[in-house]
Amino acid sequence: MKESKTKQLVLKDGTKIIVRAMKYDDIELSLDFFESLKEKERRFLRMDVTRKGNVKKRIEQIKSGQVRRIVATCKDKIIADGALELSHHGWEEHIGEIRIIVADNFQKKGLGMIIARELYHLAASEKLEEIVVRMMRTQIGAKKIFRKLGFHEEIILPDHVKDLKGKSHDLIIMRCNLKELWKEMETFFQISDSRIRR
Repeated sequence: MKESKTKQLVLKDGTKIIVRAMKYDDIELSLDFFESLKEKERRFLRMDVTRKGNVKKRIEQIKSGQVRRIVATCKDKIIADGALELSHHGWEEHIGEIRIIVADNFQKKGLGMIIARELYHLAASEKLEEIVVRMMRTQIGAKKIFRKLGFHEEIILPDHVKDLKGKSHDLIIMRCNLKELWKEMETFFQISDSRIRR
């Protein structure tokens, strides 16, 4: 399994963070992170991540090589979680799927874009050509972020998925060419850097 490098970075507000690959002993830190999320955000996740067994299962998926996971930490606490899912074979071996979760009090500080950039680099190292994201129609904030990154809606499947409360939702699949994704991120970070230097 390829390892991503540990990076020390600074958010828009000057907060220092570390971005690194998720480790097998991150179970307790991950559990604390997911338990800190608001209930309305957790309900859109694919599994109940307040259960230690499910958190352990997520981390163990790294061993298969089908998932690359990264985290951002601040003061030894996980504040963001990112994943790149790979196919490695068949029709979709050139496509990866990404997921990003950011702690409430670290949103709107550029952290989501930082995680997206790191996932982009992982996707490029895997020689992927396209990235897809899947979300429920009601996840308006996530949809706005990915549109800003250059993703566009490809498919809407009515009542296709259920949240953790059992309520049905439309599933939206968005897609972006890897080269286009980098163009959008490069522009974002150039603007951010120029603001910081002022």
